[in-house]
Amino acid sequence: MAGDTGTTALRELLFVVAVAAAGLLLAMVAVFTPWHATPGGAAPADPVELHSPVGAVDEPGQSGRTDSTAG
Repeated sequence: MAGDTGTTALRELLFVVAVAAAGLLLAMVAVFTPWHATPGGAAPADPVELHSPVGAVDEPGQSGRTDSTAG
């Protein structure tokens, strides 16, 4: 049983290193895969446009107050 401890630890360490290497490989693929449009290829995704709801932003010159008697 004492001899199995060293091989089990080594096997676990090799498994951790293999998973880490696979993760690095996937990260490298994600970084270096071309994402831009190519001639004859699909167009890239458009950036997200942010729009405020109607009435959420005050008009220029308005203070945002609803009470017209407030000075």
